[in-house]
Amino acid sequence: MGYRVVVAGATGNVGREMLNILAEREFPIDEIAAVASSRSQGDIIEFGETGKTLKVQNIEHFDWSGWDMALFAIGSDATAIYAPKAAAAGCVVIDNSSLYRMDPDVPLIVPEVNPDAIDGYKKKNIIANPNCSTAQLVVALKPLHDAAKITRVVVATYQSVSGAGKQGMDELFEQSRNIFVGDPAEPVKFTKQIAFNVIPHIDKFLDDGSTKEEWKMVVETKKILDPKIKVIATCVRVPVFVGHSEAVNIEFENEISAKQAQSILREAPGVMLIDKREDGGYVTPVECVGDYATFVSRVREDSTVDNGLALWCVSDNLRKGAALNAVQIAELLGRRHLKKA
Repeated sequence: MGYRVVVAGATGNVGREMLNILAEREFPIDEIAAVASSRSQGDIIEFGETGKTLKVQNIEHFDWSGWDMALFAIGSDATAIYAPKAAAAGCVVIDNSSLYRMDPDVPLIVPEVNPDAIDGYKKKNIIANPNCSTAQLVVALKPLHDAAKITRVVVATYQSVSGAGKQGMDELFEQSRNIFVGDPAEPVKFTKQIAFNVIPHIDKFLDDGSTKEEWKMVVETKKILDPKIKVIATCVRVPVFVGHSEAVNIEFENEISAKQAQSILREAPGVMLIDKREDGGYVTPVECVGDYATFVSRVREDSTVDNGLALWCVSDNLRKGAALNAVQIAELLGRRHLKKA
């Protein structure tokens, strides 16, 4: 027997990817529903490569009763309206927005990192999916933390425009084309020109000078991995369509060599170590697109601190950073709590 599953926000980048991954991983489904805003009602979308198509239903009128779980990719405002309705009807919500991530009664889950935390989902019938940049970071950090106890992390991100949705991808494409033909490349979605540029600003600024994206990485890493870890992030938007990259510096309580770290990461769940010290012996965003793994390269010792390492981390942000992690949470939820006879 399978599950009755809803994908909310099914017409967006992440929602479509959720459908693709559910199909790819052959998630046990008896019935699936695609829901979205009234603008998309009646649209026909594909359920991965199964050959099956789904007619999009209006989320405003959707009846959540009788559904086992719902994967939400509709943003915080809409989630605040519909997640409590779904949860109250007995449908477990796996939410991709930031709304519930820091709620103490809602588990924030990366299955390779803190699977046991999912047991707390019954308090609100909601499970949170972390920020895309956090998800890949903690997958890489977890096995190293277990081995030598991380005390501090300094991370600079290189985040693709798909993290800003279809509008972000369209803006990069249009600006690039306009620059080549000599037309103006005025920013609309982003605060400055994104084509052939980098922007050290993602989400709104906070009083301490950090951005909300940077704050998310700090507090989410602490909640998922260890509240004692000190974290500082600088989040940068780059002219890449899909795939987030991170330059990560890590300080440990105990001694750990680059060779030991490589050996640990080579066996770590969710990690693919590609670390050849030669031209091209590392992974870039172009190569990670469409893959499930979090790729780690450039592992080396940091001689400026005691027990320090530096590494390069790359992942498909629409997959591990969003849709894949949500589906993995659904798989974990099924195994531990919603077992079908």
